[in-house]
Amino acid sequence: MLCRRSWIVALAVPGLIALLSASSGASEPGRLPNVVIIFTDDLGYADLGVYGAEEIATPHLDRMAAEGVKFTDFYVPVSVCTPSRAALLTGCYPPRVSTVGVLFPRHKVGLNPEEYSMGRMFQDRGYATACVGKWHLGHLPDFLPMQHGFDTYYGIPYSNDMDNVSGKSHRAANYPDPKVEYFNV
Repeated sequence: MLCRRSWIVALAVPGLIALLSASSGASEPGRLPNVVIIFTDDLGYADLGVYGAEEIATPHLDRMAAEGVKFTDFYVPVSVCTPSRAALLTGCYPPRVSTVGVLFPRHKVGLNPEEYSMGRMFQDRGYATACVGKWHLGHLPDFLPMQHGFDTYYGIPYSNDMDNVSGKSHRAANYPDPKVEYFNV
C-alpha cells in the first residue's frame, strides 16, 4: 500500500477553479505528491494574486501555486454548481451522470454512488481524501462525499442561499426540477 500520509483535499467553496499540486516531500522514493483541488463558483480569472489581482490579497493561494503547479485554463461543461462539480469528480459530461440541473434541498436525488469518482481514484492509489466546503451533489446520506471516496467531509451539502431542507429558498422557484435518470453507458 502507498503512503497514506499523501493526501487529496477537494475544496468546493464559492470562487476559484485551480489545480495545485504541492511538491514538498514528493521527491522521496515511493511518496506521491499532495494534491489540492480548489473548485469554486463565481470567481474571475484575476481575482487572485497569482492570476494578477491587485486589490485582493491572496498570499496563501499564491504560495500554493508558487510551490506547485499553476494552470491558466480550465473549462467546465456547464456554468452551474451541481453539473460542473459532477463533471469534475467523474470526468463525465453531466447528462451521463444524471446531473443536468442544480439540486435543491427538496430533491431526493444526487450523484449516483456507483459512479467512479476522483475521490475513489485517489483512494485506490493510497491517498487519504477529504472534501471541505460546498458539496452540492445531493444532501441525503447516500449521496454525500463519504459515499464517493472521501474519508472526511466538512462542509455544507448545498448552497448557503438555500434556506432550509424544505427547499423554501428565495431562489428555488427560479430553477426547474432537473430530470434525473441513472443509466449505464
